Amino acid sequence: MWNRCSRSNESDHVSVQCKVLSDGQCARLYNAVLEVLERTGCEIFCPEAVELLKKAGCWTDGLRVRIPSHLVERAIGAAPSRVVLADRNGKRRLFLEGNNTYFGPGPTNPYFFDLQTGERRKVLKSDVYDVARLVEVLPNMDFAMSLACISDCTSGLADVHEVHAMLQNTTKPIVTWGYNAANMATIISMCETVAGSPEALQKNPFVVVYAEPTTPLRHSKEAVEILLYMSEKGLPQLYTPGVQGCATAPASMAGVLVVAAADNLAGLVINQLKREGAPYIAGGVTTNMDMKTMIHCYGSSPEFSLMHAALTDFLHYLQLPTWSTAGCADSKILDEQTAIEYTFSLHSAALSGANLVHDSGFLETGLSGSLEALVMADEIIGMSRNIVKGVRIDEESLAVDIIDKVGPGGNFLTEEHTFKNFKKEFWIPRDINRDIYRQWSDKGKTTYGDRLRARAKQMLQESVPKKLSDDVLQKLQVLVDEAEAAKV
Repeated sequence: MWNRCSRSNESDHVSVQCKVLSDGQCARLYNAVLEVLERTGCEIFCPEAVELLKKAGCWTDGLRVRIPSHLVERAIGAAPSRVVLADRNGKRRLFLEGNNTYFGPGPTNPYFFDLQTGERRKVLKSDVYDVARLVEVLPNMDFAMSLACISDCTSGLADVHEVHAMLQNTTKPIVTWGYNAANMATIISMCETVAGSPEALQKNPFVVVYAEPTTPLRHSKEAVEILLYMSEKGLPQLYTPGVQGCATAPASMAGVLVVAAADNLAGLVINQLKREGAPYIAGGVTTNMDMKTMIHCYGSSPEFSLMHAALTDFLHYLQLPTWSTAGCADSKILDEQTAIEYTFSLHSAALSGANLVHDSGFLETGLSGSLEALVMADEIIGMSRNIVKGVRIDEESLAVDIIDKVGPGGNFLTEEHTFKNFKKEFWIPRDINRDIYRQWSDKGKTTYGDRLRARAKQMLQESVPKKLSDDVLQKLQVLVDEAEAAKV
């Protein structure tokens, strides 16, 4: 049904990839999701969406809507199997298709670790400026998110101020959230101003907006109104449930996947009923509640990575662009635990082939952001990408002629083949240290954390944002001022 394209890694074995679910398991999961949507249904708190669903043939009883299987299948068939994101200048950069994987920070942290003092404090708008500037120069950060929920701005407009800060300090694609449809209209107007026109932004979108259903099986008025607004605009929409096994989903990984997929596909049906062919990215945060502490687990849960990879398999099966989560920790500070949690989740995400992977730079189960942690995540992603790229087998890499030339007992240090290939074949760390002990000692016996802090400071000093024109900056400020005035 969804055999739109073959996966290159399965046909020519270029890259290293893994699958958690077989196609047979995906089919069984899909049938379970259809049964939930048709038998149990969901509650939808947006009258416009309820009316759309009712006219399409759904069974409605007040807020409760039960969705027939044929509507779900039609929505999957109508949705694009690929979404392409451009940068701020309109150059197409991220191709959300197949197993292409791109990484970036996350949003919504109320606290931030100050780079200068190390203090954990509330987030300031200036922190988002710094995150965007750092993302701009980090080679493995492919898109920007705020890593923050700004405290020093008008209540209820943090989302607008985050995009205002990011637009001025990075050219990379932006993923953001919105509190409501009114704020979303301001955010999209800002992006259209930068793009030059609504048509230019739609043609080469550099912004993705995400909204969250109130899992399990509830869709708030605010989230659905954002979904409808983005659908009408024909811009990429991300609809991402945050599902916790034992709390908002059954105490089984398969049960978590059913709830997450049901919330995703309910959003997709609404999205496609509003505008057939509107770009939609599916996925979520799939985790479990720790029954001792009552927190939702991030990187310290192996099931966190396993369920995200399984959900990616399922969405690949449906041929939908995917959203996933990695580079986040339950650790309260940047320490050895953080490194363990980041490495497992980021490498699992890369192996799974998820398209957009967010939350790099998270600490404290998504309550604190850290620039040093973002720099660490970038280096781990670089290492992981060097594994996932696989082994190149061709005439040059086999190097039979060079081996014959050097012969038994020789060395390859001075060979042209070595100079040509060593940088592209073998990963070179940036802050991970390979010095011998004496060299490391002579350089101050720095820890990895010391080097990450110094690197973050250096990158911020060297990062010079590519400035928007004065005219565009002025128009952006007017839009922010108008949103502020509307709140008075």
